[in-house]
Amino acid sequence: MPIYLTIAQLVLAVALIIVLALQVKGGGLGGIFGQADGVYRTKRGVEKTLFNVTIVLAVMFVILSIVIVRVSSA
Repeated sequence: MPIYLTIAQLVLAVALIIVLALQVKGGGLGGIFGQADGVYRTKRGVEKTLFNVTIVLAVMFVILSIVIVRVSSA
């Protein structure tokens, strides 16, 4: 298996962890420190961008994982 695929998967995993850590359900970055937001609101600005980036990174991670399995079994 080519090493660059493993490195790419590692980079995607770290990026996904960072993006997920920035998304705290309930109050944006204030939720990290215990401030909960009790009102439902739509995602806007940075929050929406983080959400979309999370989806893209997760899909890329899954596709890369499938490619690695296919390459290593061939």
